[in-house]
Amino acid sequence: MFENRTYRSQAKKKGLVSFIVTVKETNLHIQANQDLSDNAVKAVLECRNYLETYIQRCPEFASSMSPIRPGFPMPKIAADMIHASAKVNVGPMACVAGAVSEFTGRRLLEDSNEVIVENGGDIFMKLERDMIFSIFAGKSPLSMKTGVRIATRETPLALCTSSGTLGHSKSFGRADAATIISDSCPLADAAATALGNMVQKDSDIKTAINAGKQVNGIYGIIIIKGKQIGLWGDFELVRL
Repeated sequence: MFENRTYRSQAKKKGLVSFIVTVKETNLHIQANQDLSDNAVKAVLECRNYLETYIQRCPEFASSMSPIRPGFPMPKIAADMIHASAKVNVGPMACVAGAVSEFTGRRLLEDSNEVIVENGGDIFMKLERDMIFSIFAGKSPLSMKTGVRIATRETPLALCTSSGTLGHSKSFGRADAATIISDSCPLADAAATALGNMVQKDSDIKTAINAGKQVNGIYGIIIIKGKQIGLWGDFELVRL
């Protein structure tokens, strides 16, 4: 289930402890000031329990490929997913990986002042130094040769990537990578899916970026298809 994640070997950041946590279908690569594996497992189990319990009451949450209305009472993680997915017109589960990353990362911030949680290309981070994150884009010649510099900031940030040419997640597009920068990991994940779905040919990159620019809460967009790349936002792109 978790094959082809060799990019993780290049994602380890100096000064942080790296560890892997697996709970059922959830497989996280986490970096923090210390090994917080036990804390991470507890956080993943908790958020999965919230979601699995809510899905029993609202099966549409798991099956819908378009936005759904909130059904109360509901856990915050489900509400966040419904809100994020509605902003970009996809189903709630399109942002489950990003939501789990953020839920887990915020729990770990109680014990570590720096945290990076990566869940299949969806990253929640809180950093106290500048770092560069490479973009994995499958067979594109730009894969792992294009990076984003994330500057030190007081609040957490999300960097989420969706692909229509690799991975097991459902996608209707052909982008090798659609990467979104946002304060919200669920929104970044949902938007990466939505914009990636729009890209069938090179000329669709501009259309997808123009659509993403209209979404409140998105600060950066990078779309890669083959040798082509489209960019928008407040970030620094670096050649690796």
